[in-house]
Amino acid sequence: MNSIYFCKQTRTILKVFIPEHLQFLMYFQNEIATVDLEKAFLKNRKTAREHAEAIITANGLNPNFLDPKQFTASTLMDIPVDFRFMTCPRSISDLSTKISLGHIGPKVRSIIKNASFPVFIPSPVFKEWKSITVFFGGSENAVKTMKIGLQISRWSGFPMRIFTQLKKKSRAHYRDVLKENDLLDEVESNGIEWTFFKKGKFRENLYEIPHDSLVLVGAYGHSAIKEVLFGSMMEEIQTVLPNHLVIVGPHARLG
Repeated sequence: MNSIYFCKQTRTILKVFIPEHLQFLMYFQNEIATVDLEKAFLKNRKTAREHAEAIITANGLNPNFLDPKQFTASTLMDIPVDFRFMTCPRSISDLSTKISLGHIGPKVRSIIKNASFPVFIPSPVFKEWKSITVFFGGSENAVKTMKIGLQISRWSGFPMRIFTQLKKKSRAHYRDVLKENDLLDEVESNGIEWTFFKKGKFRENLYEIPHDSLVLVGAYGHSAIKEVLFGSMMEEIQTVLPNHLVIVGPHARLG
């Protein structure tokens, strides 16, 4: 249901993948990701297609299914990687009882790291979103996330908000980054609300995020000694917020 709603708001064609086997491959440009599914994905396979068709049709979309044609081995499917977005649960390979609540599993992180598309991670329960929230930290990946957020706002007609946690840099720095990337005029002309957190811990400030907002965040950060896929703020967001997330990895672009 969350994927159907997301596709309708973003004018994206919905394709449903019903796996036949517990393992599949994704041939990304820089890495081959092997995904081992949790057994529950094959539990009701005989009725999955029928149920999916009923739900999709009832919500006004045409049911389309992804039927892989390529196999690396007889039980090892090759999944295409040329999507606009991909929906992933927070964990694909691990039982929810084995991971902490809200934690994004390692296989999903691998997809985010290598994918040329943003990854939509829905909330566990169906919930319509009526606005878009972009976390902007001024990095190259944050600029890309901002562009995707603006596009989703145009498609859906929903208002967008920006949140920035101030550290050592001033507000003017973040405005300059948007100006250099030809985004500031669109932000200002559309009256987009931009909230700067000056005080308090980032984790506590997250409670200011509207619960019915689609949250976009870049998944690539820099620590003092290394580059990391999930920076500290991203880790806080994915464990604290109950919102639907769109995570923009280092190779993601909007198709």
